[in-house]
Amino acid sequence: MLPVDEQMKVITSGTMQIVPRDELKAKLEKGTPLNIKLGVDPTSPDLHLGHAVPLRKMRQFQDLGHRVTLIIGNGTALIGDPSGRDSTRPPLTEEQVEANAKTYVEQAAKVLDMDKTTIVHNGDWLKPLDLQKMLHLMAQFNVARILEREDFHNRYVGQQSIALHEFIYPVLQAYDSVVIDADLEMGGNDQIFNLLAGRDLMRAEGMEPQVALTMPLLVGLDGHKKMSKSYGNYVGLTDAPNDMYGKLMSIADEIVPMYFRLCSTLSIEEIDAIEAAFKDGTADPYVQKRALARNIVDLYHGNGAGAAAEAAFDAQFKRAEIPDDIPEYPVSNIALNDQGKVYLAKLMADVKLAASVGEARRFIDGGGVKINGETVAPKAYNVDPALLAAGTVVQHGKRKFVRLV
Repeated sequence: MLPVDEQMKVITSGTMQIVPRDELKAKLEKGTPLNIKLGVDPTSPDLHLGHAVPLRKMRQFQDLGHRVTLIIGNGTALIGDPSGRDSTRPPLTEEQVEANAKTYVEQAAKVLDMDKTTIVHNGDWLKPLDLQKMLHLMAQFNVARILEREDFHNRYVGQQSIALHEFIYPVLQAYDSVVIDADLEMGGNDQIFNLLAGRDLMRAEGMEPQVALTMPLLVGLDGHKKMSKSYGNYVGLTDAPNDMYGKLMSIADEIVPMYFRLCSTLSIEEIDAIEAAFKDGTADPYVQKRALARNIVDLYHGNGAGAAAEAAFDAQFKRAEIPDDIPEYPVSNIALNDQGKVYLAKLMADVKLAASVGEARRFIDGGGVKINGETVAPKAYNVDPALLAAGTVVQHGKRKFVRLV
């Protein structure tokens, strides 16, 4: 293993809180591999780069020689983590949880070294809990303290509902740490209460308490809100290489260093140098953004995928070329209206260039629709069918195309 100070440099890079830091250093000084815990509730089948931030830190722990335990919360997911919530989560069925868990592990394998990863399911020990054991665990926690946490406090003061089972969530997450004897537990910065609950319960059970380590919430593509599918500002781990590259090229210049720090595979020294260049104004944001996009696409799609996506991006945007692998639509499916014309807005909805006919009309009126590279005039909804022969390319914006065949 690396010397403790060098390990601490890697571990602390990009973190928000380490509580307490001196205990982590003391654990490392023992010279034995630590058991690093990350618990994830499979509430959704699709992960994005924000979900992968703690996974990247877990991989760094693996590379330093430590053991990692990934807990799939098929027990806790039946309650739903109240952290950061202003309402009770809707319950999931066991079938939904199990299906999501399978895809979560497949996507996590893109980041973690699975040969060095222990995967467990907390339903194995939570579901069999009897009343006596449950009462013992709950007796270790104080309701007044739980109500001090920001999300519960805000809901209580605002007279919003707090379901009783939500109080149990941090108790069960803490019990996970007891079961696997965690040395350190990771989570997002909104998870700090739950992580510290694990310290309290381990201490109450006569165990050496875990260290709590939190990671920041990744800012989304808009540069303001946290990355989230509900905000539409995300990069999915299963996005196609070209889409992933294109999305990353759209991020604001000022968050490029954050993405290198939290999402890339570069060394700490390389990231430090990039951050310094951005601070002193010597960095070329466009060049760095391209390097970032290549690195992340390679990480999730294999070496060489980033360069291929970059070439496709350049062909499409820098040289205004039409990609080869665009969707196709049969000319025979196109209907004429009673004027003998093609209603372009309906065609766009049919070929998925717009979500609806109304949206398609707005795109046309905004000058964002082209036929074979020629911009369609505003209000020009009815098109001569001769313009839509086989081989014609209809385009919306810079990234959406369909070829008629």
